[in-house]
Amino acid sequence: MKSKPRRGSRSASPSARRAAARAGKSTKAPRVKAARPADKKAKAAGAKKERERAQKERERAKLDRAKAQKERERLQKEKQREAEKAKAEKAKAEKAKAEKERERLQAQKERERLQKEKQREAEKLQAQKERERLQAQKERERLQKEKQREAEKLQAQKERERALKEKEKQREAEKKAKEREAEKKAQEKEKARLEKEAAERKEAEKKAKEGERIRLKAEKEAERIRQKQERDAERDRLREEARQKKEEERAKRDAEREAYRKAKESEQSRLRAEREAARRALEGRVVKATRASRAAASGRAVGTTRVYTPSSIPDQSRTRRIGEVEPEPNLFANLRIPRVAPKPEGEPPRIIPRTIPPAPPAPPAASIEERYARINERLLKTDDAFRHEYEESLLMSWIYHDSALEGVVYTYEELRMAINPNITVVPDSSMQTVCDEIRRHKTAIEYVKDQAEKKRVPITIDTVKKIYLILHPEEGDLKTVKYRKDIPQHRLYFHEYAAPDKIAYKVRQVFDWLNGPEPKKIRNTVRIAARAHYDLLRVFPFALDSGKVSRLFMNLLLMRSDCPPALIHSTERQRYYEALRGQLPIINTMVTEAITNALSSIEKKLDERDSKLHAFG
Repeated sequence: MKSKPRRGSRSASPSARRAAARAGKSTKAPRVKAARPADKKAKAAGAKKERERAQKERERAKLDRAKAQKERERLQKEKQREAEKAKAEKAKAEKAKAEKERERLQAQKERERLQKEKQREAEKLQAQKERERLQAQKERERLQKEKQREAEKLQAQKERERALKEKEKQREAEKKAKEREAEKKAQEKEKARLEKEAAERKEAEKKAKEGERIRLKAEKEAERIRQKQERDAERDRLREEARQKKEEERAKRDAEREAYRKAKESEQSRLRAEREAARRALEGRVVKATRASRAAASGRAVGTTRVYTPSSIPDQSRTRRIGEVEPEPNLFANLRIPRVAPKPEGEPPRIIPRTIPPAPPAPPAASIEERYARINERLLKTDDAFRHEYEESLLMSWIYHDSALEGVVYTYEELRMAINPNITVVPDSSMQTVCDEIRRHKTAIEYVKDQAEKKRVPITIDTVKKIYLILHPEEGDLKTVKYRKDIPQHRLYFHEYAAPDKIAYKVRQVFDWLNGPEPKKIRNTVRIAARAHYDLLRVFPFALDSGKVSRLFMNLLLMRSDCPPALIHSTERQRYYEALRGQLPIINTMVTEAITNALSSIEKKLDERDSKLHAFG
């Protein structure tokens, strides 16, 4: 049994109390009831301590809230002081600004006052000068009047003398007038006669020229017809020769085949004869062997009633042993197949390949001009929407890749906004400069296309200058535009530049070569245009956009010769810059690849369009 807890001691733990309660219930001792007041006191003391702790917690929370409130008030006051301080500084700055404005206005008023004083002084001087001028003018008028009166007197006297002389002159003039009139009529008659003779002479010359022109035209037409007839005759002759050659070759092949057939038949006949002879020899040997074996068995030679006939031996003319290969037919009509020794077992048979005639040559590939002409014909058959989309895509690609080679990359939205004819004012002012550059580039491309159509207009140095002025109109005009004056340090163009004092001479050399006899010998538009672009860019005539100008000039030469423009892709930028250091064949290759890729692209689009049209009927 547990001992009774002392009265007045501290209450036990809850587990101890629960254990004691269970023990009390089980034993049902009367002294368990005496422990209940102590437990109540312990519970009361615990509750009191809990209330005191909660009270302390509330007081501590209240103090914390008070501290937080004070801190917020302090921060509010500090913000207020800072706002007042900023307001005071702003007021002070405004006051200083107003003071400066008052000083400026005062200084301006002082300047205006001094200016008015100077103006009044100037007006006084002007009035003084005006009075002196009027006085001098009056003096001059007085002297003028006196001179005029003297002159009038002299004039009256001279007038009288002149009247007398005039009458005399009039008589002489009338006489001379009559003489001149007669002379004039004679000259008019002579002039009319000469004009008539000149008109008749011009008419005769015109008729002679017209007759000569008609004669030359008829001669040219006759020469053209003769040349055409000669070409037709030559073509017919070549066709006839080709046909005869084909006939001869066909006849030769037929003769060879016939000879081969005959040789094969004769060889097969020979082989059959040899097999027949071998069979007969074998029959003889079998008969002899049989008789000998019978004679040996009986001890005497006896006859036999069995007779071996050719039909008793099976025909082995078309049989062969396993692994034995039949001989190949003889390909030569006049030779017999030689007998060869049998091959050892395991060795593969030797197969003689038959001679296969060569394949006919492939037709020559179409030139760039022919492909471009066919593409233009196909584009004319398309609808307006497809052509507009193709032209817009070509223009955007041209501007994008040509500018990207120079290090300037435009976005799709910038290109669409700049080339759209319906947008005259750019909504975003920050894009105004970019749109102006793209529009000037578009104008330069249109100028190149227009000049390409004027094939009779000569290409000169002014053409290159005009392209540059379209890209940079602030440089003036054809008379004032100037070449560069220094050596540019471009971050990608590391090739040699021409010195500023030799640019004009080098540019003239490019055009002298272009208009000289060498391009006529080359007869390759792509190589000529690529060479002109390469030489011009090696000169680098302008400080800005010499690359764009050179490529636009190259495309002008290409389009004038019925070739498409060459748009060098921006991904070929590094290869393009390296080729400019002295590798002209690579430039030629890049220009050719750019043209062929462009032609393949539009041909693919046209084929897709045609296939869609056929698919939908």
